[in-house]
Amino acid sequence: MLKRLFDIAASAFGLLLLAPVIAIVAWQVRRKLGSPLFFRQVRPGLNGRPFEMIKFRTMSDAADAAGNPLADSERMTSFGKFLRSSSLDELPELWNVLKGEMSLVGPRPLLMEYLPLYSPEQYRRHEVRPGVTGWAQVNGRNALSWDEKFKLDVWYVDNRSFWLDLKIIFLTIKTVVVRDGISADGDVTMPKFTGRKP
Repeated sequence: MLKRLFDIAASAFGLLLLAPVIAIVAWQVRRKLGSPLFFRQVRPGLNGRPFEMIKFRTMSDAADAAGNPLADSERMTSFGKFLRSSSLDELPELWNVLKGEMSLVGPRPLLMEYLPLYSPEQYRRHEVRPGVTGWAQVNGRNALSWDEKFKLDVWYVDNRSFWLDLKIIFLTIKTVVVRDGISADGDVTMPKFTGRKP
């Protein structure tokens, strides 16, 4: 209950305090990348229930001659890289937090297609609401392997507390400032999870 009350208060305050920043980022996304402003995608939430996550768009609509989207590395612009490295693209997720679909802290919401690929232990990451930031994000972010990331997610589920959440929020600010672990080696963000065990 304390965690949810903190989420409501912090996300509402954050949306109000950061409204000018959100407005400027929205204007720049519209100017540099066009419409739509937001990237919306259904992701698994608490207990794997789907919800629509919202972020600022960071990629162009570039496609090949057949109309198929180009690879992420070809659609990612310098402006998009800046949004991701600064985590400004994540600001709209405060709305997901206010609605109760996400928490400020928890395992990051991944793709619906990953659900049947998880081992029972990996699936435990869905025992809590997904977060805007999490234990894995402050311990390597996208530079981690999938196995390392899932172990950190499950560790958070087993050890979560209000004080740990505050620590993660503080470490997140530090991580964003130094822009650490933005992408995995050889990838713009993170390679797809295939369910293969190391």
